[in-house]
Amino acid sequence: MLVLVQALNGLQLGVLLFLIAAGLTLVFGVMDVVNLAHGAQYMLGAYLAVTAAAVTGSFVLALLLAAIGALAGGVILEWIVLRPLLGRGHLDQVLATYGLILVMEEGARTIWGSAPVSLSLPRWLDGTIKLTGEQSYPLYRLFLLGVGLAVAAALWVVIERTRTGMRLRAGAANPVMLAALGVDTRRLFSLVLAVGAMLAGFAGALAAPIVSVEPDMGGNVLILAFVVIVLGGTGSMRGAFVGALLVGLTDTLGRMALSSALGHALSPAAARQAGPALASMLIYLLMAGVLAFRPQGLLPAPGRA
Repeated sequence: MLVLVQALNGLQLGVLLFLIAAGLTLVFGVMDVVNLAHGAQYMLGAYLAVTAAAVTGSFVLALLLAAIGALAGGVILEWIVLRPLLGRGHLDQVLATYGLILVMEEGARTIWGSAPVSLSLPRWLDGTIKLTGEQSYPLYRLFLLGVGLAVAAALWVVIERTRTGMRLRAGAANPVMLAALGVDTRRLFSLVLAVGAMLAGFAGALAAPIVSVEPDMGGNVLILAFVVIVLGGTGSMRGAFVGALLVGLTDTLGRMALSSALGHALSPAAARQAGPALASMLIYLLMAGVLAFRPQGLLPAPGRA
C-alpha cells in the first residue's frame, strides 16, 4: 500500500508541474521567449491565495482570485518587459527575466516578509480518506489531483478543439508561417503569456496549503518545469503532461525505492537522508537518457520533430 500512496503523491506532483510547465512550454514554443520569471509567478500565486483567504475567508474564492491576479500580472509583465524582448536573443531574455526574479522576490519580502507562511485548509478538505485497510490519504491531495486533471482536460479541449488552439499549435510548429498567414501574432503572444502566468499562479495557489510559501519557493519548480519541457518536447502540451507525470512519479517512487534499497547497507537515518538526494539525481538521469535517444523530446510539437 505504500507504493499506492507514493504513486498518488507522484501523480499529484506531476499535475502541479504540468500546470507550471504548460504555460512555460507555450511561451517558449510559440513566442520563443525564455521566461525565467515563471517560477516567481508561481510564488506570486501562492502569496495571493494566502492574502485572499485571509481577506475573504473563502478557500475557493482565494484560488480564483489568485488565478485572476496572476493573469493580470502576466498581462503587465508582457506589456512592460517581454514585448520589447520579442525577436531578440535568448541571452537578453534570460538576463531581463532573471532580473524580474530578483525584483519579484524582493517585492514579496517587502510585502509579506521573509518568514514562511501557509494557506489553511477549509474543514471540508482538512481530513483523510481511507484507501484500503489501515492506509489513509489526505483528502486535499486528492482534491488537488482532481483539479489538476480537470484543468489539463480543459486545456486539451482548448488546444485541440478550438480555433485559438489551432493557432497556438501552428505557432508552436512554425510561428513565422503563422504570421505570414495574417494572424495577429502579437495578440496571440499576449494571450499565451497571460494564460501561462495564470496557470503558474493557480499552481502556486493549489500548492500553498502543502508547501511553505516563501519568496524563493519558485526556484526549484522552475528547474523541474524546464526538465518537463525537455522530456516532453518544446511547444507540446501532450509532451508537457507526459513529462510532468514522469518527473513526479520518478521523484516519489525513486525516493521510496532508493531509501528501501539503501536501508540494507546503511543505517535507517542515513538511508532516509541519502534516498531523496539520489532520487533527485534520477530525474536528471532520465532527462539525459531522453536527450541521448530522442533529443526533440518524447512528444514534440509537429514541425519540431
